[in-house]
This record gives sequence, structure tokens and C-alpha cells, in this order.
Amino acid sequence: QVQPVESGGGSVQPGGSLKLSCGTSEKITSQILVMAWYRQAPGRLRELVANINSRGDKHYSGFAEGRFTISRGSAEDTLFLQMTRLNPEDTAVYYCNIRGVHTQPPYGTWDLWGQGTQVTVSA
Repeated sequence: QVQPVESGGGSVQPGGSLKLSCGTSEKITSQILVMAWYRQAPGRLRELVANINSRGDKHYSGFAEGRFTISRGSAEDTLFLQMTRLNPEDTAVYYCNIRGVHTQPPYGTWDLWGQGTQVTVSA
């Protein structure tokens, strides 16, 4: 099964920047509807960071607005998250999520999650 693969996580000081990348283990041949970044901090629920749909419309959660930028690569199934002005509250595992629909039988929706990449912000 196709799986998103995240990279780019690491440790950074407060105020620093990181760029996360998401590719896929195989090329996705069905239709992608939405690509997104989520994050989950210890003891907290997974939350949406930002998403981008097939038209290029972007949505950011409040904490990401103005600091993070989501973008898609030239390859349709690649995704990036540029993070700036990071603070300790941004420490979490960041997950890539890709949702779409099959364009051939059997029809239906699909939903893929990566294994996540750790982002740690500390002095």
C-alpha cells in the first residue's frame, strides 16, 4: 500500500525554522483531494496544522497562521511545510495525510497517513 513518508524534522532553538517534506513510497495514481499536515504533542490529541486541496486552496489552524506555509511540489504527491518562528509549543510529531478518491473500480475514498517526523523546539 502507498504510504506517505515524512522528512525534515529535528531539533531547533526557539525562533528557528524547519522545512518538512512529504513524499510517497509509490506514485499515487488515483485522484488526490486534500493533502495536510497534522501534529500530535505528548498527551494531546492529533490536530490539524494546515491543508491544501486540489485547487491549491490553503487552510491554516490559528497557531500556524502567519508562521507556517504549506505547499505542494511539482510532483503532485509531494507536500511541504515551511515552519518559522518556532516555539516550544510547536514540539510534536508531525504527520503527513493524503486523502483522495479512486477513479477506477472499486470506487471510494482513501486516506493515507505517514509515520511522522519529530520536531523539537528547545533552548
